[in-house]
Amino acid sequence: MSQNLSLLRKFVSPEIIFGAGCRHNVGNYAKTFGARKVLVVSDPGVIAAGWVADVEASLQAQGVDYCLYSQVSPNPRVEEVMQGAEVYRENACDVIVAVGGGSPMDCGKGIGIVVAHGRSILEFEGVDMIRVPSPPLIMIPTTAGTSADVSQFVIISNQQERMKFSIVSKAVVPDVSLIDPETTLGMDPFLSACTGIDALVHAIEAFVSTGHGPLTDPHALEAMRLINGNLVQMIANPGDIALREQIMLGSMQAGLAFSNAILGAVHAMSHSLGGFLDLPHGLCNAVLVEHVVAFNYSAAPERFKVIAETFGIDCRGLNQRQICGRLVEHLIALKHAIGFHETLGLHGVSSSDIPFLSQHAMDDPCILTNPRESSQRDVEVVYGEAL
Repeated sequence: MSQNLSLLRKFVSPEIIFGAGCRHNVGNYAKTFGARKVLVVSDPGVIAAGWVADVEASLQAQGVDYCLYSQVSPNPRVEEVMQGAEVYRENACDVIVAVGGGSPMDCGKGIGIVVAHGRSILEFEGVDMIRVPSPPLIMIPTTAGTSADVSQFVIISNQQERMKFSIVSKAVVPDVSLIDPETTLGMDPFLSACTGIDALVHAIEAFVSTGHGPLTDPHALEAMRLINGNLVQMIANPGDIALREQIMLGSMQAGLAFSNAILGAVHAMSHSLGGFLDLPHGLCNAVLVEHVVAFNYSAAPERFKVIAETFGIDCRGLNQRQICGRLVEHLIALKHAIGFHETLGLHGVSSSDIPFLSQHAMDDPCILTNPRESSQRDVEVVYGEAL
């Protein structure tokens, strides 16, 4: 019997533990993996916030040895991944625990790839390029948005080429994700806004992706409901753990959706932009999202209508053009409410940069599942609208 493979859907996920204080269980999980020595990957900001000390205490309580690698920049560099892999090997580590936002988690994943294969991280760009399993990966996210703790994505910055590259493989889905809303209480408003808009865009793009399906749609819609309904209030009340929990849950749901449905042009263009200017990923998404939604709307009008309704927009009696307009207006208003008023021009992008940015966006795997087929010229036009 013949089978249409394009209709098949798979769903991958780590073991997830969600709830306040769950970070303190990391020692138990490391011990379950038979860890003799753990490489803890983090960054200076997360260390200063005290979350790494909690991890160290949990490992010590279980008698698990560890060493710390914290040379991780925002948008982790190729060199940092390779240096971390050397630290892993020199210390004979056998488990990786990443504590932080997307940067330490992506760096930790990259280190796992390198130590498993003994090759440069640059060799694994693309989809399903990983052939050897990584060491056990335990993730403790300290931001609510990147979802690196549940996804099959790794994003690394190649500073020499001024670009980011994506590694997509179920082999980089973490083994365990300890999602503790308490770790987000120290986030400042800008970081909260950046990661929150990133999570919202994850959900939107996953829902309209050509890879969407019944396994991912419920996660995407619930993520949109949670983030749209709580993000503005959470940023205004940063110490409210109940609001932090709702956004953390929304981020997790969005991660489960996009990890399996993949993404679209916002992320393809954002990866290119972030690599070029070394800007926060969420900020890049915020600059681009309404322009890409307007471009894509005609390719998936019924699904975008569901998104609009999920955001509370009354679509009764409206035609497609009007619904698209209302949805774009809602996204712009939400961005303004959380402090984003940026354009590409404000960050130094000029029209002469657009061909370079567009070329790299077209090489990103996320462009393949964008609902509207896109040429390089299409991408150039959208970048131009965001200037």
